[in-house]
Amino acid sequence: MKSFKYLTVLFLIFLFNCNSESKKADNKIAINISYLESLSKKNLDGRLLLIFADNNQSEPRFQVSEGLNAQPIFGVNIEGFNPNQIVTFTEDVFGFPYESLADLKPGDYYVQAVLHIYETFNLSTGQTVKLPMDDGEGQHWNTSPGNPYSFPLKIHVPEHGIEKLDIVLDQVIPEIKEPEDTDWIKHVKMKSDLLSKFWGRDIYLGAHVLLPKGFDEHPEAKYPLMVFQGHFPSDFGGFRTTPPDGNLEPDYSDRFDVKGYNIIQQQEAYNFYKRWNEPDFPRFLIIEIQHPTPYYDDSYAVNSANQGPYGDAITYELIPYIEKMFRGQGEGWSRFLYGGSTGGWEALAVQVKYPDEYNGCFAACPDPIDFRAYCLTNIYEDENAYYAKSNHKTIEVPAHRDYLGNVSSTVRESNYLELVLGDKSRSGGQFDIWEATYSPQGDDGYPVRLWDKKSGVINHDVAQYWKENYDLRYILERDWDKLGEKLRGKIHIYCGDMDNYYLNNAVYLMEDFLESTTDPYYEGEVDYGDRAEHCWNGDQENPNHISRLRYNSMYVPKIMKRIMESAPKDADLTSWRYK
Repeated sequence: MKSFKYLTVLFLIFLFNCNSESKKADNKIAINISYLESLSKKNLDGRLLLIFADNNQSEPRFQVSEGLNAQPIFGVNIEGFNPNQIVTFTEDVFGFPYESLADLKPGDYYVQAVLHIYETFNLSTGQTVKLPMDDGEGQHWNTSPGNPYSFPLKIHVPEHGIEKLDIVLDQVIPEIKEPEDTDWIKHVKMKSDLLSKFWGRDIYLGAHVLLPKGFDEHPEAKYPLMVFQGHFPSDFGGFRTTPPDGNLEPDYSDRFDVKGYNIIQQQEAYNFYKRWNEPDFPRFLIIEIQHPTPYYDDSYAVNSANQGPYGDAITYELIPYIEKMFRGQGEGWSRFLYGGSTGGWEALAVQVKYPDEYNGCFAACPDPIDFRAYCLTNIYEDENAYYAKSNHKTIEVPAHRDYLGNVSSTVRESNYLELVLGDKSRSGGQFDIWEATYSPQGDDGYPVRLWDKKSGVINHDVAQYWKENYDLRYILERDWDKLGEKLRGKIHIYCGDMDNYYLNNAVYLMEDFLESTTDPYYEGEVDYGDRAEHCWNGDQENPNHISRLRYNSMYVPKIMKRIMESAPKDADLTSWRYK
């Protein structure tokens, strides 16, 4: 009887699989996408994306994510796309979270298509690559000016799946208006000779500059510089000369479970303006820099085989240019780095790689600073980035959690979404920009993969390249005999012990090394926030949703202490200390 039941179950499974395969085979999906001739007079290259959303809260292109609210998206490369051509999406097109259109859950959807345009770059290394040029949006495919897209179309997906659908790209994302100068905030752009040579075309760096009180009234003053690192800023953030808008409708922050967070943000920005004008507040220049690349919304501020010499361009071209324009001190003792997440890694990396050019970094919740804890992967010892090693069971490696440990996505899911958005590290996503920054350049001109994007199998030769060039803990340990004295008192790192991306694990490893230094001792600071998520920045007195709005002022006392202890004897410590 048991054998009969077992055979019956096997037969039913066989029939189910046959019916499923038959359903996929019979369902010849054909979603045809074209674009109006009036949108472009030339053939287009790029990544064509097809997005489905099960709600109309916003356009589908703004609902793409890897978390529990992920919406289906599918993508293909196209070359020479013209108005007389139709691109057809079939069940073979790779997608996320459904890998095939044939798997799309039945129901009502709003569907939209977007073409992320690629341009051709003739690199100084001799390779030719096709990548998306930033057009002032900070390298985001869904808001990049010039990208054609369609209006959302409501459709119903029946049980047997989509059979045919025609979509026309008849809209173009408009140009972005650049911010205007004010009495307090100035906007700078400069052509980088170093980057222009690498990319084979003109490349510009930018910055938003916050001027100190009394800048015009004190022409004799020369100012220290605070460099805020981070993602592409559209304007200088967190500074507001008027109280919060009394007519502003309070919103709700899901992330922080706080009502009226938009009002809190405006109040904090206004508080900083008032603090900036107080007589005892030191007079600094603060800059937020813009350095997007064809791979991401910023370059990670270091030299890279795939992105070019951004580290040198920022340190030796952009910053001296700004200091000359706005009377900066122009010396290493007077420059300080700070930021969170990407900006936290950049602050520490720039300090390590340019130890004489900066006098201190304040790195909050930094991206992995020890690749033995590349989030939850040890890239040197693990065989696979997607699955924990086991002989008899399969567990996916988590990518995101909340402060209670609830997991909402995995490393495989993050990478699959990136693979939909763009191959060859062109997604504009987090794992792809790490590859574009840290990896060697391949023969085809694109970054060499750290791991196979489909299987997760790690390439340990690439891992060794990462180690020697960008593993900050390893570099410090390897070169402490040369770097130790230059970095003494300059390294400050902060992280929540429940960071959403497990970034605290690498900070623990870095702290182990720093605290073991004796010749010399590092004389810096590493601190943790209890149950604090991303992006805790060292404030033990306030909740994360408040302290994250105070980056521009919270490190000033530490900076002042560092200046007074370390500035050369002939340094100008007075011209900028007016009331």
